[in-house]
Amino acid sequence: MRILVVEDEPTLLAQLAHAITAAGHTVETAADGATARYLGEEENFDAVVLDLGLPVVDGLSVLRHWRTQGRQMPVLILTARSAWHEKVTGMDAGADDYLSKPFHMEELLARLRALLRRLSPHSSAEWQCGSIRLDTRQATVSVDGKPLILTSHEFKILSLLMQRMGEVLSRTELSEHLYPHDSERDSNTIEVFVGRLRKKLPPGSIETVRGLGYRLHPAAPAP
Repeated sequence: MRILVVEDEPTLLAQLAHAITAAGHTVETAADGATARYLGEEENFDAVVLDLGLPVVDGLSVLRHWRTQGRQMPVLILTARSAWHEKVTGMDAGADDYLSKPFHMEELLARLRALLRRLSPHSSAEWQCGSIRLDTRQATVSVDGKPLILTSHEFKILSLLMQRMGEVLSRTELSEHLYPHDSERDSNTIEVFVGRLRKKLPPGSIETVRGLGYRLHPAAPAP
């Protein structure tokens, strides 16, 4: 999934980005409210981790702006432990959850997984598609119970296909979830990664919809 992390403290920002990337997601970062506001309005994210005490523009103003603009991605706000009023105000402004500082990274990742599950047809941390099983907690994949070795890019593509199982996803959409917004995105590389995935997954799991993109079948079609 594609996650925006907004935090002005450099060390914590780096720790958050590292942990969320290690969990199998693509991470964008912002260290001030103005950058965050722009990214959240112009780019598509599956979820946002948003600190409220930001320079330039405060986090609450950023969140209110997004919601006014119709941006409905789940937002997990970070607050100071003593600032209980910020939690209430944040939830009223449109936040989906909050976490008080200091926090354990494992708890943040668990809350993030819970927010992402609301977007998918999966009700647990383990996602199933036929004989394919993806564990969002461990960032692992198995087929018929046997571990599958995937590169980080292959895992990210499979995660998005499984989250939106049965939907057709374009190469551009997959590319946006794979690469940061300021990198050179090449949607043609998606074809290469999908081709590698096909060799590792049960035959027929990923369908090419000509001119539109790719779709993961809830169950591989019969040969």
